[in-house]
Amino acid sequence: MGSSRRRGSELEQAILRAAVEELTESGYVGLTMDGVATRAGTNKNAIYRRWPSRATLALAAYRELIGADREPPDTGTLRGDVLELLRGANNHLSAPAVSGIVLGLLAAAADDPDLMAQLRDSIIDAGSGLWLTVLGRAVTRGEISEKALKPRVATVAIALLRNEYVTRGTSSVPDDILIEIIDDVYLPLLRSPR
Repeated sequence: MGSSRRRGSELEQAILRAAVEELTESGYVGLTMDGVATRAGTNKNAIYRRWPSRATLALAAYRELIGADREPPDTGTLRGDVLELLRGANNHLSAPAVSGIVLGLLAAAADDPDLMAQLRDSIIDAGSGLWLTVLGRAVTRGEISEKALKPRVATVAIALLRNEYVTRGTSSVPDDILIEIIDDVYLPLLRSPR
């Protein structure tokens, strides 16, 4: 009995898994459509129909790797939720495979305006939906005002975390810094009248 041809989401998942494996082993610089196609058992046309460039495929694979579609935490308190989100982001950023991919994408983006634009949308601003969901729950509980429900405000904590990685050249941000970001900057910002 012959094997059936994969289509739709089954093929997309196989391609994304192959791209994650390629990125993890070779980084963005070593990612090739040929390598992904071979690993996924498909052809380059099937990849290009879904992801028109190496950058779009790499970003989709990155999102798959970090589980960008995960459910937001629901600890019952704003502080608990945002601290859990920030700790999760720190864990992802400190994983060697993930940090290597991000650094490779950032290095490649220096000479690729298209990649930089996609990075901004997919990585740099990624997760604003999670943060806004958590903040929306806090508004419902009466912990903060609706005025805090702005994407730029919602992602301040993650921007500060990213800044720790960039300016300190660290491989992981200590938990006391995460607590400081939340307690000394983020929560006061969310609770301030605007």
